[in-house]
Amino acid sequence: MSSTPTAQLSDLGVSIWLDDLSRDRISSGGLATLITDRNVVGVTTNPTIFAAALATGTTYDDQVRQLAQQNTDVTRAVFEITTDDVAAACDIFDGVYAATKGVDGRVSIEVEPGLAHDSAGTIAEAQQLWKKVGRPNAMIKIPATIPGLQAITETIAAGISVNVTLIFSLDRHRAVIDAYLSGLEKAHAAGIDLSTIHSVASFFVSRVDTEIDKRLVAIGTPEALALKSKAGIANARLAYEVFEKAFASDRAKALIDAGANLQRPLWASTGVKDPSLPDTLYVTELAVARTVNTMPEKTLEATFDHARLEGDAVTGTYDDARDVLAQLEALGVSYDEVTALLEKEGVEKFVVSWNELLDTVSAALEAAR
Repeated sequence: MSSTPTAQLSDLGVSIWLDDLSRDRISSGGLATLITDRNVVGVTTNPTIFAAALATGTTYDDQVRQLAQQNTDVTRAVFEITTDDVAAACDIFDGVYAATKGVDGRVSIEVEPGLAHDSAGTIAEAQQLWKKVGRPNAMIKIPATIPGLQAITETIAAGISVNVTLIFSLDRHRAVIDAYLSGLEKAHAAGIDLSTIHSVASFFVSRVDTEIDKRLVAIGTPEALALKSKAGIANARLAYEVFEKAFASDRAKALIDAGANLQRPLWASTGVKDPSLPDTLYVTELAVARTVNTMPEKTLEATFDHARLEGDAVTGTYDDARDVLAQLEALGVSYDEVTALLEKEGVEKFVVSWNELLDTVSAALEAAR
C-alpha cells in the first residue's frame, strides 16, 4: 500500500488537481513541490483565484509595469497576465503530461464569465486562449449553460481540450457528455486525431449541500435534518453512473475505437463548508477510478494528513443515492429548482470575481503609469 493518503488516492485512479494558481506559487517552486510531495497532477483556475493572486504580493509588478508602459487596456492586460501564468504552469506539468499520455498534467483557464450565455463569444475566446497559451496540456474552461453546450461542441470539434465547469444537475451532465461526443464526431469527420482531445466534466459538490441544507434546516423536522449533508455526495455519485452508462454506449464506443478519450467526471467545490463535517468528506466519499478531484490547498493538505480511504466509494451506491434525492423531493426540496439556482449563482459569482480582477489590474496599471 502507498505510504500517504494522496498516493493511495492516485493508486485508486483519482487524479488530484490543485484548485489554485499564482505566479508566486510558480516562481517559488511551490507548485513543483506539490507534484512530487502531494501527488498533484493538474491545476484549475477561475476568476476568483486570479483576483486573489493579483491582489497580493509583488510577483506581477514587473509585467504590470511593462503593460502600463505599452498603454495596454485592462482587459488585454488580464488576458496577458493570466495566460502567462497558465503557460508557465503547463511547462511545470510537462513531465506529468508526457508520463500520463496527455490524461493529466493539465492546467485550466476559464473564458470570461460574462460570455456564459454567448455561444459565439465563448467559441472565439476559447480559440484565442488556446492559441495564446500555446501548450497542448492546457484546457479551456467553458460553463455548462445552455448556450455553453454549443460552444463546448464547437471547441472540441476544433481540436481544443475543454474543462466543462458549473455542472450541478444530472440532466445537464448528460447534455454535456452529448456535447462532447458531438464535438468528437465533428473533429473525426474533419480528420483531427481524437487522441489529442481531452475533456473533463466539472460536477460541483459542496454548493449543493450548502443550498439544500439551508432548506432542510428551515423545514426543521427530524426527517429533514437526517438528510443534511447527503445530497451533494448522492448527486455526484449518480453523475458517475451517468458517466459509466454514457461511455458504455455504442456511440461512445465507436469514438473510443477511433482514438477518443473519456470525458472524466471532475469533482469540483470539494472544500467542506460546514465545520461540523469531516474536512476530507468530498474526497473520501467520492473516491473512484477515472475521476479528477480538484482541491483547494486546505483540502489537499487535510487529505494528505489524515484522509482514510476505503477503496472505491462510489460504484454500487446508486440506489441509495437515488433514495436520498427521492426523500428530498418528498420533503418539498425541489432538485430542479436548487440546481437551476446554483448555476445562475455560479455564473454571477464568477462575473463578480471577474470585475474584481479587472478593478485590481486597472488600479495596478494606473499606479504603474
